[in-house]
Amino acid sequence: MSTRPLSNWHTAHRDSLSRGQRAADRLRNGMGSWTFIGLFVAFMALWAIVNASGIAWDPYPYILLNLFLSMIAGLQGAILLIAAKRQDAIAAALAQHDYDTNRAAKKELEDLTEICRRQLELIEELHVKLGSGAASK
Repeated sequence: MSTRPLSNWHTAHRDSLSRGQRAADRLRNGMGSWTFIGLFVAFMALWAIVNASGIAWDPYPYILLNLFLSMIAGLQGAILLIAAKRQDAIAAALAQHDYDTNRAAKKELEDLTEICRRQLELIEELHVKLGSGAASK
């Protein structure tokens, strides 16, 4: 009789990730959060307030801030592509795991069905033997 996979796929997958893959996941999760958006808006507002006051290291139109925003946008694009590629790999691995689990379950069901069929045959044989034994007495 075949056995089902008993390991937790998610735990095994998480343990197999490289340091770069874990970092990409953390960055993706961080940049896709409301906390990041709130902090980013607060940072830009603080930048504008400080530069509008007497300490103006980047006066309006905030060329340095635009440079930083462009660099962040470029990095975010690359990180999102890495994350999408990783998500595709995870989906493919999960699909394979589901397929393997379904195949194992199918084999178990076939084995159980065969056991039930054999039990029915034995019960029928017992009925025949008991019926013929009762008739001869």
